[in-house]
Amino acid sequence: MNAALADDLRRLTAPTAFFDYESDSVQSFVDEAVTDRGADKRRLAVELYYAVRDDVLYEVYGADLSPEGLRASHIASTREGFCLHKSTLYAAACRAVGIPARVHYGDVRNHLASDRLRAHIGGDVFFHGLNSVYLDGRWVKATPVFNKILCRLYGMKPLEFDGTADSLHHPFDDQGRRSMEFLADHGGFDDVPYEFVMENMRRKHPGFLSAGGTRTVRGGSLAAEASA
Repeated sequence: MNAALADDLRRLTAPTAFFDYESDSVQSFVDEAVTDRGADKRRLAVELYYAVRDDVLYEVYGADLSPEGLRASHIASTREGFCLHKSTLYAAACRAVGIPARVHYGDVRNHLASDRLRAHIGGDVFFHGLNSVYLDGRWVKATPVFNKILCRLYGMKPLEFDGTADSLHHPFDDQGRRSMEFLADHGGFDDVPYEFVMENMRRKHPGFLSAGGTRTVRGGSLAAEASA
C-alpha cells in the first residue's frame, strides 16, 4: 500500500461532524452490535450492517432532516430514520472499529412504493443513501437500509451483505417483479454533504418535506401502508 492511500484510509476512519462516533450513543450502539471489536474487519462490517439494517427502525414519515437529526449520535439514540439516516450511522459505526467508510448517494426507481408515498415523493424516483466500506483491499458497497420485517411486508427478500460483494438494492421482489433500479450515481462522500443532500431533497421531493423544510411529512407509517 502506498503512502498516499494509507493516509487516505486513515482519514476515512476519523470522526467528523456527522460521523461523531466518539459519542456515547454511537459507542453503545457498536458495543451492542459486535461480539469482539478486535475481530476481523470484514466480520465487524457484517455485524454492524445487520445491526443497522434490523435494529434501526426504517421509517420515512416524520424523520428529522436537520443537521442534528442527521448526525450519527442522534440516530444511534433514536434508532429510527430512512436511508439518509441509516447510511450515516453505518459509516460512523464502521469508522469506530477502524473500517474506512463513506456515504454514497444515488437516484433509484422504487416500483413497490405505496401510492401515498409516491404522492409525497412526486413519483417513484427517490434520492437514496447507501455506503461504501474498504475491506480486504477494495471498496465494497453496502445498503443496510430495509429491515427484515419491512421487506416481508412488501414481499421482498432482505438485502444481505457478506463483506465481499456489493449489496446495492432489490432488483426483484419475491414474485419476480421489478423492484428497484439505479438511475443515477452521485458518488461517495467523506462526510454527509448536508447542503447537497438537502438541495436534492428540496428539488426532487418538495412535497415530502415539512413546512420548515427540516423534517419529512408526518402521519402514518410505511409498515402500515404495506399492510393496507
